[in-house]
Amino acid sequence: MQAILTGIVMGLAGTAAMDLWAIALARFAGQPRPNWAMPGRWLAHAFRGKLFHDDIAVAAPVEGELRLGWIFHYAVGVIYGVVFAVFAGSDWLAAPSFLPLWIYALATIAAGWFLLQPGMGLGWAASKTPNPWKVRGLGLVAHTVFGLGMWVGALVM
Repeated sequence: MQAILTGIVMGLAGTAAMDLWAIALARFAGQPRPNWAMPGRWLAHAFRGKLFHDDIAVAAPVEGELRLGWIFHYAVGVIYGVVFAVFAGSDWLAAPSFLPLWIYALATIAAGWFLLQPGMGLGWAASKTPNPWKVRGLGLVAHTVFGLGMWVGALVM
């Protein structure tokens, strides 16, 4: 039970760190903040049987899609945190080290690159965006920040 509780804290801390990073990028680098309504719309359509879209922005809007997107964002973070904590085990939880968590956090980007982005019409690993390597790089940095946040959450616990 302790691993699950720690994993929840890790996931929440990592996701919050990622959101703070997005705010900092918007404020200091002019980078647009993520629009969580679009993943919310994608998720709602996925539950209705449509997983892949040419452009999620032109798909029918869904009531509460922004709220659903935020819930989805944090739920995925919590799931990632719990999965890591359970598999890492009590030895890691007693003395959390960053490297395995960082590798895991980087690996979690695969779901975005190979399911969410193509599902929303952005192509595999953002290949249909105007600057795919920028999107990929920013994603890897964001997932590094996610890993740092999860590590801090584990240290606090």
